[in-house]
Amino acid sequence: MVTEFLIAFLLSYVFGTLGIAIGYHRLLSHRSYRCPKAVEYFWVGCGYLAFQSSPIWWATMHRAHHKYSDTELDPHAGMHGWRRSIYGWIFDDAYPEHVKPNECGKDLVKDPFYRFLDQDGKVQRAHLLNGFSNFLFRFGVLYFFGLPAALGSLIAGLMLQQVTLIFNKISHIESLGYRNYDTTDDSVNIGWLSLLTFGEGLHNNHHARPGMASSASRASEFDPSFLVIKLMKKLGLVSWLNDGTRKPRPVPVRSRSITARKVHALDIASELEPRPVLVK
Repeated sequence: MVTEFLIAFLLSYVFGTLGIAIGYHRLLSHRSYRCPKAVEYFWVGCGYLAFQSSPIWWATMHRAHHKYSDTELDPHAGMHGWRRSIYGWIFDDAYPEHVKPNECGKDLVKDPFYRFLDQDGKVQRAHLLNGFSNFLFRFGVLYFFGLPAALGSLIAGLMLQQVTLIFNKISHIESLGYRNYDTTDDSVNIGWLSLLTFGEGLHNNHHARPGMASSASRASEFDPSFLVIKLMKKLGLVSWLNDGTRKPRPVPVRSRSITARKVHALDIASELEPRPVLVK
């Protein structure tokens, strides 16, 4: 029983973490690499089964996080308080007024499957569909592999949901990590969190170079998710990845006092911003 539980837990944790990192995040949110639709659906599916909810909601909210990082318009900025920045924001009934999927996520809403999972922008209904799908999947695991495997898979999925939500807060607490780049936000790199999230914890690096397929900037930094992307490229499953050779598009200077009245829809024509100054 213990063996079945551990195998299911580890498989669900590994594929769920990769689904979040290279499916929801680096592919859908930032388009840091290109792959066939079947490969995209596989990794997004792995993330979906880790209780990450609608891919459109996840990616567009993440783009808003980058656009307005650590300002009042950041969906989960620390200034909103611990409760709001970790859990509160996911209970909103609709997208924020300044985050419109039809404008800032045009590449995502073109996909009818993602539109179905998004439930016409009804956020709570999309969350319920995600929860139902996750528990239905675990009932399938229960039927074919038994209770220990189902529990292992379920606990791993719920754990990843909590890790993702808590990550949004602690990865912007400067005292918990270090900074390679002098970005305009409070993002930090946290070593132990990077191991737990397969490279996602190198958050300051990512905010400095959001469109890059790799989150590592130094030889001492380990990014397992990028290794998987590189492996897929060698296998012919990735046709292109952003390794830094794409020329960045200039972006306007951002202020931390942006107000909703001054905001227009997000422009995500390019996710690779000019690199901030490297901290010596």
